[in-house]
Amino acid sequence: MIQAQIQPTNMAAITILWADDEIDLLKPSIMFLENKGYKVIPVTNGKDAIDRVAARGIDVVFLDESMPGLTGLETLQRIKTIDQHIPCVMITKNEEENLMEEAIGSQIADYLIKPVKPQQILSTLKKIIDNERLVTEKTTSNYQQEFQKLFMQIQENMNHEEWAELYKKLIYWEIELDKSDSSMKQVFESQKEEANREFCKYVTKNYKNWINTEPGDNAPIMSHNLLRQKLVPLLKENKPTFLVVIDNLRYDQWKSIQPMVMDSYRVEEESTFYAILPTATQYARNAMFAGMMPLDIQKNFPDKWKNDDDEGGKNLYEQDFLEDFLKRTFRDTIKHQYVKITNHRDGGLLENNISNYLNNKLTVIVYNFVDMLSHARTEMEVLKELASDEAAYRSLSVSWFEHSPLQNALKKLAEKDVNLLLTTDHGTIRVQAPSRCIGDRETTTNIRYKTGKNLNFEDRDVFAVKEPEQIGLPKSRLSSTYIFAKEDKYLVYPNNYNHFVNYYKNTFQHGGISLEEMIVPVIKLSSK
Repeated sequence: MIQAQIQPTNMAAITILWADDEIDLLKPSIMFLENKGYKVIPVTNGKDAIDRVAARGIDVVFLDESMPGLTGLETLQRIKTIDQHIPCVMITKNEEENLMEEAIGSQIADYLIKPVKPQQILSTLKKIIDNERLVTEKTTSNYQQEFQKLFMQIQENMNHEEWAELYKKLIYWEIELDKSDSSMKQVFESQKEEANREFCKYVTKNYKNWINTEPGDNAPIMSHNLLRQKLVPLLKENKPTFLVVIDNLRYDQWKSIQPMVMDSYRVEEESTFYAILPTATQYARNAMFAGMMPLDIQKNFPDKWKNDDDEGGKNLYEQDFLEDFLKRTFRDTIKHQYVKITNHRDGGLLENNISNYLNNKLTVIVYNFVDMLSHARTEMEVLKELASDEAAYRSLSVSWFEHSPLQNALKKLAEKDVNLLLTTDHGTIRVQAPSRCIGDRETTTNIRYKTGKNLNFEDRDVFAVKEPEQIGLPKSRLSSTYIFAKEDKYLVYPNNYNHFVNYYKNTFQHGGISLEEMIVPVIKLSSK
């Protein structure tokens, strides 16, 4: 079992400023804290407290609420103008509710009622100063206990449901470890890499069988049968249904924005499905709305399917595919509307008009922000800095959602009795390991998958399919082969190799096989 190295907190570094006009009566408490290793600076009035904070070097402030001259609340407000992040604890004999509310509104760290026992002071300090250390220790300890269980699971012969559950556990620990300065983060990264290696073996072995198998024990719900499995049952209920597709939304991004969503909604069902290969919008989202694999889309809509090397947009006919799916499913066309958001102006119109969609049986909203974020991150150096790893990428996604017209629209929608299904088309992975690939001029340029003839590649790095029709994919030429990058690999041509290796390294890409790209969320929500 891996043992974490946890450093004890250095109490001598913690300096407390204690302001109280009866400071002499507090000497026993001050001595108690000093014996515990804290440094205490006593002052008898608000002005001295403000001056001492202005001189810097204070870690925590204790304020008596009823000091003569400047009151504790007045002193608190002035201290916050000097250092708004310094933790302040209000100590008072007064238990009036309005006073407590005013103090809490002024962002105090804690509130204690006199007479205060030394042990209460110590508990407050541990909560304020040692909170991060205690959380880190507990998280590290818990992950250590879980590590071996996860290791054993990864080595087992799991089915698609068990892989999805394992991925959820990994995301839980990834987010928990990111909250603390844990020494186990590197251990976790290694474990997730191992999980992805085994997952790629599992997908490579089973993917061809999934395509022609109905969802159940032997095959997961996938892009082409998602709406039939998850949306159609909702449409049979007597209420408006909204399907929101946030492109490129990984499961960890969903868990990061979930608290904001749950301000207005209850999660009725949180599940996942498997995005088809390639895990790219052109394939996965078209398959979702058409309710069929890309090969069948090409056969049924030869004028609307675009191969990678064809000119023109690849997702221009999602609405047509959706209408055809609804006709095939319900015979008579149900009243529906398809809304695609590609910029902030469109998002504002959605927010303003969301109530107008309540007259529809079904409203589909496709929101393209996350996809734009991942591509912009590749192109713009500033975004590479802002989203340098998974934790930062999640944070950026949270910031977007918090201030997005989509969240405002969903809040308005929560006031009505509607069905809401939130999902995505595929996820992304941060690529780190280049893999050489050679093809002719007609080979596609995608980083995580390629299709073409006469492809030369590293066998261990890709899942190669020489007969695309076996996995429901069209081929632009008789000898077309598809290759899908595994784990965190990305496909790079030998020409100008070093430039493109550096250009794409640590960027978020999609199209290949990984837990992050394939196992994605589908959430059923109801308003509170």
